[in-house]
Amino acid sequence: MSNSVLVFLFCVLGGSMLAQWTAWRFRLPAIVLLFSLGLLYGPALEILHPSVMIGSAFHPLVSLAVALIVFEGGLVLDFRQLKEAGEGVIRLTLVALPINLILGSMAAHYIGGMGWGPAFLFGSIIVVTGPTVVLPLLRNAKLHPKVAAFLRWEAIVNDPVGAILATLVLEVLLMRPGEGSGTFFGFILPHMLASAGLTIGLGIGAALGVRWLLVRDLMPEVLKSSILITIALVLFALGTLTMDGAGLIASTTFGMALVNLRIPGMAEIQRMKESLVVLIVSVLFVLLTADLQRAELSNLSWSIGALTLAVLFLVRPLGIFLATMGSSLSWAERIFVGWIAPRGIVAAAVAGIAGMRLQDAGYPGAGLVMPAVFAVIASTMILHGFSLRPLGRKLKLTLSDEQALAIVGANDWSTGLAIAVHQAGAPVLLVDNSRQDLQRAEKAGVPVLRAEVLSEEGAESLEERPGDYLIAATPDAIYNGLVCAHLAPHFGRQRVYQVSPGIARLDLYRGLSRDARGKVMGEPAWNFTLLDTLIREGWQFRSVEVTADNQASLLHESSNLLVFLVLQKGISMTIVSAEDEAPSQPDVGQCVIALVPPERDKSGGEAH
Repeated sequence: MSNSVLVFLFCVLGGSMLAQWTAWRFRLPAIVLLFSLGLLYGPALEILHPSVMIGSAFHPLVSLAVALIVFEGGLVLDFRQLKEAGEGVIRLTLVALPINLILGSMAAHYIGGMGWGPAFLFGSIIVVTGPTVVLPLLRNAKLHPKVAAFLRWEAIVNDPVGAILATLVLEVLLMRPGEGSGTFFGFILPHMLASAGLTIGLGIGAALGVRWLLVRDLMPEVLKSSILITIALVLFALGTLTMDGAGLIASTTFGMALVNLRIPGMAEIQRMKESLVVLIVSVLFVLLTADLQRAELSNLSWSIGALTLAVLFLVRPLGIFLATMGSSLSWAERIFVGWIAPRGIVAAAVAGIAGMRLQDAGYPGAGLVMPAVFAVIASTMILHGFSLRPLGRKLKLTLSDEQALAIVGANDWSTGLAIAVHQAGAPVLLVDNSRQDLQRAEKAGVPVLRAEVLSEEGAESLEERPGDYLIAATPDAIYNGLVCAHLAPHFGRQRVYQVSPGIARLDLYRGLSRDARGKVMGEPAWNFTLLDTLIREGWQFRSVEVTADNQASLLHESSNLLVFLVLQKGISMTIVSAEDEAPSQPDVGQCVIALVPPERDKSGGEAH
């Protein structure tokens, strides 16, 4: 293996994953770090030039990667989300798109100095908000589900539509002299409509075929993911053969049809694909940014800067305002969606190819299309990436950033635990399928959710609440493990806990597999029966403040306290578990949630 390939792998794969981890660890927008990394490798240091190193296969490989991204994006477009966000989604995908096209084209002509042909091409490219940028930003933004649905649907649906729109504009601009409206209405437009209809039919037909195979057990589990990815890529290739951009429609439709056909087992496949897409998006952003050359960046001018500002502060906000007039969207939602519109990979890929074709055709100002689109991509990624969470919080469109606890199973001791956490000032949610069992917590002011968390409705309802940790606290140890295993991808495997199923069941080899249960809350001996018995004997959950005098003894067996949680209001939450390698002592000023014996509770002590 040559040194250049090793350098390529080290810089792109290693650097992109390091950027993703850094973004997660310090709560930064990963897209901005990836973009900066690409600029460092490419224009700054000139150690990477992907289109030269990979050759003519570079752009086809990028297109295939984008097809997988929109396919995975289609897997999250559940039509049930349209119950709340339907009107906003329709307005953003159907009404706002032509308005943004007209406004963007006018801005490119009058502000950017482009001729009308390149201006319309620029306007058709910037109408898309790429899922390659939007979805990673939404993943950690904690937006209200309705607002997140707006941005998610717009990005995924408009991406292939925008690519086809740019192709339509390009074909019209490249018509030979003498070809007029007859050619457009008699050939170009019917061909595009037929291609779009064909690719939609292919996507739906392929999804129905997959469902037929799965319900009849004609597809082995080991091949499911590989076959679905292959079908998505084949559909993209078939669609692209009919028309540029149509392949993206086929891949997106295939994903949408799969998730809405309610095929069992799609959740596991979707999580696997999400991990794959994170890697693909990371690598693509580094590669495409590194492929920019200093000569292209030198074309940036004051007029392009002014055009970028117009797109950011005039075109998009005005387009959204006009498209949502008379709708049920609140002013906060309209302002937020009008500002957040990062462009991504599809915009860059279309601009690079279409701009060159238009420039070869002799259109004045066509050479400005690529740098102008690049300026919009760069500015929206940076500004929207850093402002999404602060603006969402300012407009009260985000869920709480404070670490919160969800407890599944309402009984005497879990209700007492929820009330104690609530009274300590930490967010907590008690979940159960019985209204009667939730009454005590509800009367104490604890937020409750009546649902079966293993149902689709229950899982969706739980995802809408700001939860960071989960405790499964029902009498059924197997059910608790099932809840933890099912919700681990949402909360994180190290953040799902369950009441101890019993010491014998915790044997690492013969006991319940760690993959099939949560972490043990507290000590292995603290099983459901013990906790229930202690509550009946008069023990109660209390919040105990950590002081210099009791700091060293709180977690010690001699303290006669069963410590479950360590809280620092508004900052941190720690669930005590015997499975943690080195449980740390709580800090002075924090409080612990502990099960306190009757004599200590009556004497007052330090419990309150």
